[in-house]
Amino acid sequence: MDFALSAEQDDLAASERAWLTKHDPIAQRRRSIDDGPARIPESALKHVVESGLIGLLTSDMGGTHVDLAVLVEEHGRAASSIPLAELALATAQLEKLDHPLSALAEANAAGEEVIPLVLASVDGIPLSAEVNSTNLHISGTTAPSPGLIDATGFLVAATAANGTEIVAFVPPAADGVDVRTLDTLDLTRSWARLDFDLTVPADRWTTVPSGTIARADDALAFYRKMDALGAADRLLQQTVEYAGQRTQFDRTIAGFQAVKHHCANMALLTDASRASLWAAAVALDGTDPALRSAAVSRAAAYAGDATSTVASIALQVHGGIGFTWEHDLHLLTRRIKVDELLNGSVSWHRRRLVST
Repeated sequence: MDFALSAEQDDLAASERAWLTKHDPIAQRRRSIDDGPARIPESALKHVVESGLIGLLTSDMGGTHVDLAVLVEEHGRAASSIPLAELALATAQLEKLDHPLSALAEANAAGEEVIPLVLASVDGIPLSAEVNSTNLHISGTTAPSPGLIDATGFLVAATAANGTEIVAFVPPAADGVDVRTLDTLDLTRSWARLDFDLTVPADRWTTVPSGTIARADDALAFYRKMDALGAADRLLQQTVEYAGQRTQFDRTIAGFQAVKHHCANMALLTDASRASLWAAAVALDGTDPALRSAAVSRAAAYAGDATSTVASIALQVHGGIGFTWEHDLHLLTRRIKVDELLNGSVSWHRRRLVST
């Protein structure tokens, strides 16, 4: 497959990287890292709203998954706490609804609401959803998701007992909803699960076409690994720079053959991950569900393992300094390790590929 980013997509990535460099999320996070989970800064939320990024996948904006992917990679590189993919996917889904809930799409894109998309775990127990007259009863626990503690509501997707797929808007203060904050390796984002045992009235839920949840699962799996790619690419750049500065035996360690091989392997793993993920992004923009799922699982399985390996090599080349609290390496490595496991682990995606 021949593929290259357009000039507009390159400019989009460069613009977002410039903003994130100026408003360094890691520097901001370090000031509050002992105070509790990472929160979404108001300035960052205002930026993605005013830039139109939350509404990127809506019909008015006309963006694609490839467009959103370049942004998610930049936010992964910067270790941003904004759940950009979850917000953009929720906004796009809300817009498609033939239901009064569709009005929330505009509110989400405008920053009046902060509504991420939340799903059950692909490798865990699914949510239980039962339709009783016009009401919907949801019970169970969702997959871990970032940014839930800052949300003003949640767009929850589930499959009912009769096989019908539904989406529901759930306010965080609703009876029967518990936002359970999780302690994870990742210190750059907040992670939480939603525990449900509630009845949703008719004005807050609706049915959606079959295949909607599978597409959403694939999209979140893809963006989780795209985020890891951004962090891995930053570790590659930091490692090459460090190797060119660190001296040993009166020469820079970049001159040692073993270190050269390490850096070359990091570059190979990063570039190959990017290639597989771009193929998945193109498939997400397509209409073939089998092709999409296979492309996403191939990319997630490879990139999940490869980015974790890049983080391990980066730590090895940095040596002792890489273990220190003051160095950013451990924050990016922690982020990559969590991305590796969630929305389908490497082994889960491999199993899915084998079974198809």
